[in-house]
Amino acid sequence: METPPVQRTTAAVPARERILSTAYDLFTRRGIRAVGTDEVIDVAGVAKATLYRHFPSKDDLVLAVLQRREQVWTIGLVEQQSRLRGSTPEEQLLAIFDVFDDWFHTREDFDGCSFINVLLELGAAHPAGAASIQYLDNVRAIVRERAEAAGLREPDDFARSWHILMKGSIISAAEGDLQAARRAQAMARTLIEHYRPTSP
Repeated sequence: METPPVQRTTAAVPARERILSTAYDLFTRRGIRAVGTDEVIDVAGVAKATLYRHFPSKDDLVLAVLQRREQVWTIGLVEQQSRLRGSTPEEQLLAIFDVFDDWFHTREDFDGCSFINVLLELGAAHPAGAASIQYLDNVRAIVRERAEAAGLREPDDFARSWHILMKGSIISAAEGDLQAARRAQAMARTLIEHYRPTSP
């Protein structure tokens, strides 16, 4: 007779991971100020002392959530998925909006950009706001590198303009425009043409 599979219990997940996963879910869905540490403790099923042992303050927890967001969203979604969808740097740039289009249409999973949300909620002077600015620059760095590889002019200026299209499409999708990524991609094609090297 086959042995039944072992059920993975909440207790089997390390406490730090339970706290971080819970905070990630709550903060991304509802914002930072709306969620207190007591709620995180309750939902994660840990003692208050356990939370503060791993995260001495709420700010430390927020910073850890932002770091997790970069791994999940910036690297796992934006960078990796768009790279897989294009065979050239230019195709990989445009594929960012194909990835966004899929993301926007998965409404139960669409939670906007945490970096933008935290920056607007807490401000640039807050440690989490400052961290969000750095994480947003890391997104632009991906675009910048691809622009350089594609041989486009002024890759930093290009990346900043491209990032406006990315951020704008996310906000438009949050408003309910499910075609926002397609609209942004059309403008992105024009932007690429504008930054192509000029003939000597």
